[in-house]
Amino acid sequence: MLQHGVIYVATGADYAALAVVSAESLRAQEPGLAIDLFTDLPDARGLDVFDRVHPVPEIHPRAKLDCLSLSRFERTLFLDSDTRVLAPLGDLFDLLDRFDLALAHDVRRRSELIREDGGAGTPYAFPQMNSGVMLYRRSPAMLDFIADWRRRYRAEGELRDQITLKRLLWESDLRFYVLPPEFNLRRVTMLDAWEPLDVVPTILHSHRLMQHMKGSPPVTELADLVALERVARAEEWAAAGLADPVEADDPLEPFLRPDPP
Repeated sequence: MLQHGVIYVATGADYAALAVVSAESLRAQEPGLAIDLFTDLPDARGLDVFDRVHPVPEIHPRAKLDCLSLSRFERTLFLDSDTRVLAPLGDLFDLLDRFDLALAHDVRRRSELIREDGGAGTPYAFPQMNSGVMLYRRSPAMLDFIADWRRRYRAEGELRDQITLKRLLWESDLRFYVLPPEFNLRRVTMLDAWEPLDVVPTILHSHRLMQHMKGSPPVTELADLVALERVARAEEWAAAGLADPVEADDPLEPFLRPDPP
């Protein structure tokens, strides 16, 4: 069993094609790192960027829950298909010397969507974790956690695996670490705020990389993605009837509103 590696889980040709682009960006930054794909595609044509291609055990929207424990690596980085690796991973895998799992907070933490916890009663300061970038080791505790996550997700019938994940993390004694946002960069407009010594943006993760699958023009360049997010950000503040903090006399005031409906 190899020590380090990355896995993707992509069902359907569109998601597999996205995974190829993501894996190519990873290969450019980490040429020696093993990369595997779990997919339902019948053959491996066009998937040469991956070291191995494995079948998914079952096709469903959260097939990744079936595949996480099937990784052939002692230490695994799972990446969603709508990611791009922007810089070398450095000593990221060394986190697993001390922790079983590492992942980042999700965004939109004021929304009811991200505050859902399956009835666990978690505080606001314990938001959902984003499961699109996960670093984990093949420890007995982590394998048990994955099995429990998969079982409870299926039993509870949630549409989003992060609800079950949040509840499990709240109730579990699993040692997990919260990654800094540069390892799961969901808001690329953060690049506008960061100063030279703040961070190294490493893993980009954006649903806008999938927008061509819904009939919109494809996004292939980071500059185009930043431009789209700047526009979307302004539109969200306007739709809420609030001043954009960048332009407001009091930049804090727009955030101190009651929770949106």
